[in-house]
Amino acid sequence: MFSIVIPSWNNLAYLKLCVESLKKHSRFEHEILVHLNDGSDGSLEWVKSQGIKYTQSARNVGVCLSVNHLMAQARHDWVLYMNDDMVAAPGWDTAFVEAVESVDTDLALFFGTLIQPENGGNDIIIKQNFGESPATFDEVKFLQQYVADGRGDKEGAASQPTLVHKKWWSMVGGYSLEFSPGMSSDDDLLIKFWVAGCRNFRIVGLSRFYHFGCKSTGRIKHNPGGRIFVMKWGVTQIEFHRLYLPSLRKTNGGNAANNPHNCVRGSLLGKLRRVGYALRYNYPLQGIEAWDPVPGCGEWSQGN
Repeated sequence: MFSIVIPSWNNLAYLKLCVESLKKHSRFEHEILVHLNDGSDGSLEWVKSQGIKYTQSARNVGVCLSVNHLMAQARHDWVLYMNDDMVAAPGWDTAFVEAVESVDTDLALFFGTLIQPENGGNDIIIKQNFGESPATFDEVKFLQQYVADGRGDKEGAASQPTLVHKKWWSMVGGYSLEFSPGMSSDDDLLIKFWVAGCRNFRIVGLSRFYHFGCKSTGRIKHNPGGRIFVMKWGVTQIEFHRLYLPSLRKTNGGNAANNPHNCVRGSLLGKLRRVGYALRYNYPLQGIEAWDPVPGCGEWSQGN
């Protein structure tokens, strides 16, 4: 039904639990693909022993390259990208299937609902502690309580797990490599889908995953994602989330002719940030004063 792509960087215990949860708690039979960054911790031998389709790089190439490479190998049209430190709950895939069937377009992004020991004040994430690592994970408690929070679907965007149609991943160029190894690549993907005309962003309430939290990102040197984003788009990430995505909740779905957010227009804050970064980091100043909006593509149609 879906292809599931999972990048992994020497996280064997987490990867095992992730894949095992998918096999145990899926209603349908899905394709699982893993990219091993290095894989010298026994991950390579394990995926081989399990017959899991995999790719491998000799060193950590980051999520942008890893996920793009796996997407190109995916067999199904709809592809779920998730991290190896996540555990799927029962019903995750049937909820996604219902979400896909509820819209009349494949230009859509669907997101799972995360459960974490701490949510950092982010009310999109359910705060429940079922363990800090695979060794302390309380599966019995998780299966008893993962639906204790009765929230439903919510229009908007989150991070992984992300369900996307492979065609549109290719159309917008997937993860942009200038964000490697990956910080802010998610927001860049969202805004590219917005420019492509996507107005279907939904967090699926009953597609739930336990997330141990940031077990790989803490080991890498982060790219300056926020800086790259504003230099590229002329708006900050916070502005995109506050000004663009909330328009989905309007009765016209954010598509009225007088809606200022049908395209990406450089903001005053974005321009000031760009000037500041240009002066501080020697970025070229050309084009900052005459920042042109990036037009949205509107609705797509296809003939017979």
